[in-house]
Amino acid sequence: MKELQDLNIDELHKLLSEKRSTLRELRFKVSMDEHKKVRELRDVRKDIARILTLLNKNKATN
Repeated sequence: MKELQDLNIDELHKLLSEKRSTLRELRFKVSMDEHKKVRELRDVRKDIARILTLLNKNKATN
C-alpha cells in the first residue's frame, strides 16, 4: 500500500489497466484449466481495490 501511495494519478491509472488485463487473462486461463493458482485472482482483485481506493481518495481531496 505504501508504494502505491507514492505513485501519481497517471501511474495509478496505468497500473489499474495493467491489473485489470492481468485479471482478465487469469480468469480465462483458470476457466480453461491452464492455470491452477486461483489465489492469484484474489490477490489481483485486492490490488485493483487498493488502487481504486487511492484514486477515489485523491478525487475526494481535490
